[in-house]
Amino acid sequence: MKICRYNEGLPGLIEGENIYPLADALVTAGATRVNATMTEVVDALANHPSARDAIAAARRAHAVPLAQAKLLAPIDNPPAIWAGAANYRSHQAEMTDRVGAYDRSQFSADDLMAEVFLKPSSSIVGPNGTVILPKIAKHVDFECELCVVIGRTAKNVSAEQALDYVYGYTLCWDISIRDPWGRRHNTRNIRKGFDTFCGVGPWFVTRDEISEPQDLRINVEQNGRTVMRAHTKDMINGVRDLIRFLSSVTTLKPGTLITTGTPAGVSQLFDGDRLKGTIDGIGSMELDVAADK
Repeated sequence: MKICRYNEGLPGLIEGENIYPLADALVTAGATRVNATMTEVVDALANHPSARDAIAAARRAHAVPLAQAKLLAPIDNPPAIWAGAANYRSHQAEMTDRVGAYDRSQFSADDLMAEVFLKPSSSIVGPNGTVILPKIAKHVDFECELCVVIGRTAKNVSAEQALDYVYGYTLCWDISIRDPWGRRHNTRNIRKGFDTFCGVGPWFVTRDEISEPQDLRINVEQNGRTVMRAHTKDMINGVRDLIRFLSSVTTLKPGTLITTGTPAGVSQLFDGDRLKGTIDGIGSMELDVAADK
């Protein structure tokens, strides 16, 4: 299934070229309260026994044509946004050349995952949104990443069990300032935390539609020119290990996002740019880029 958030922030089920409204069906089924947040919707769809009935009821409701709806970020209030750092060796090398990042080649898996950082929910922007380049920034670039959506509360989960706790997947744009502060340690949260620096969308694709998260191609176009071709099999720490590690540190709640790091191919962003990212099985998400006025 594809689950979206659209128009005034309503949850919807996408099938074909239609969106079927979910809010009333979930309330009628006793799965959520009125005006539930998307975090509550994810929790209900993943865990409530009447979720299947709600989906069936939604399919009988009047549909909204997808082409006439405004898609929003599929979630705007996640409990946390955890972001993998330097999780592709090709990107490690790229950043060493660009900003003098330190050598991580001898790190163990857990040593590398200890660099995972948090992005604020206030940085989220949805499909066809605009990334704003801050006045202070001399160099901003993008990272296009597979993003995991947690469906069940996870604590001390093994790698073998990890995917059982996944609700679905989406695409994440991790936007980053490289200059200033790119050569300083302990600046990630600021450099990657500006408003509009976390594109999420275009929707959630449920876990059953993606059998293997380490077998997906990633493609990015900048102004119509391909700048990134990559594959999730090249992650250093895959989805299973990221969930294992993070759940050993903190309780992962339904709706939590884990974005898995970027491959090589990140490019500087300029006023007027148009980005298009595509991940197998998920779809495409586009963003505009504009300088802060």
